[in-house]
Amino acid sequence: MTWAEEPKVQFKTFEELLSQDGFLVYTNVGGSMLPLLRQRRDIIEIRKKGPGRCQKYDVVLYKRGSKYILHRIIRVLGKGYWIAGDHNTFVEKDVTDDMILGVMTRVIRNGKSITPDNFWYRCYVHLWCDCYPLRMLILRGKALLRCYASALKRELFPKKEN
Repeated sequence: MTWAEEPKVQFKTFEELLSQDGFLVYTNVGGSMLPLLRQRRDIIEIRKKGPGRCQKYDVVLYKRGSKYILHRIIRVLGKGYWIAGDHNTFVEKDVTDDMILGVMTRVIRNGKSITPDNFWYRCYVHLWCDCYPLRMLILRGKALLRCYASALKRELFPKKEN
C-alpha cells in the first residue's frame, strides 16, 4: 500500500459480529449501567442470544430503532420484558425477544474477569435490583441534590461579565 491509498476500513454492526462470531467484545458508552459498567473503561463480552428466553437480572444488548442499548432485565413477562439501566430511574416495558441481540457474559475491570455467577456480582444484583423502589428514591434524590447545589453555586458565585 502506498501513502496515497486510503486504508480499507470495514465496519460491521453488532448483529453481523454476533452472527459471524457468536460474541462481541467492546467498551460501553454512557452511564446508564453505573456502577456496574464504567464508561469507556470496562470491557464487556456479549454472547449471541440463544433460542430460549432470557432470565431476570440478565444484562442484555437490544436494539430500539437504530440505537443499541445495554440494560438489565428486571421483570420477565409472558411476551416480553421490563428492562432498566442500573443507573436509570425509568423502565422500558415493551422489550420483546426479537429485539434482544445478546446477553452479557463477562465484564473485565482492571484486568480481572467478573462473570454473572460471581458471588459479589450476585450480591450487587440482588441488593441493587431487588430494592428497585429504594434505588429510584436514591437516584432521584441524588439528582435533586445536584440540581440544588448547582443553583446555589450560581447564586453564590455569579459569573462576572467582561
